[in-house]
Amino acid sequence: MTTTTRMTETGTITIDATVNGRPVHATIAAQTTLLDFVREELGLRGAKRSCDVQVCGACTMLLDGTPVSSCCTLAWEAQGKAITTIEGLSAHGSLDPIQQAFVDTGAVQCGFCTSGMVLTAKSLLADNPSPSRDDITAYMSGNLCRCTGYWRIIDAIQLAGERMRDKDGGS
Repeated sequence: MTTTTRMTETGTITIDATVNGRPVHATIAAQTTLLDFVREELGLRGAKRSCDVQVCGACTMLLDGTPVSSCCTLAWEAQGKAITTIEGLSAHGSLDPIQQAFVDTGAVQCGFCTSGMVLTAKSLLADNPSPSRDDITAYMSGNLCRCTGYWRIIDAIQLAGERMRDKDGGS
């Protein structure tokens, strides 16, 4: 996959990236945000538009495993990278362990923030499989929720970490 991006005379760019494990090649307007690219061009609508200023986390996607605010990330910045959206987490009809833990603990209420919360938690647990409540609170600080009061979200992330460690044999 090429890692260079070139703008054409018409103000468009061509990018190559991997979205949820599938290669994507597209020509888009240079000012297109990652959020608009994924939602409008690819039809993946799990990430939500909310604040548009990188504050709430509702638009969070993973870019090479790192959470980014897709409302403030230009699509061309994903050139040559792996984009993961909430739609890319479930496999073979089964929820990702983090998604299942959110369901099991009641951490899903209105659901507006959930995709961003789950993807940020995915990154956290990849970096730290056994986070403390304080670790979770600090890592998740860029994701806002108006419904749950956060306790159940923290519980869900701890439960997911426990389940993932148990599945991996306690590593």
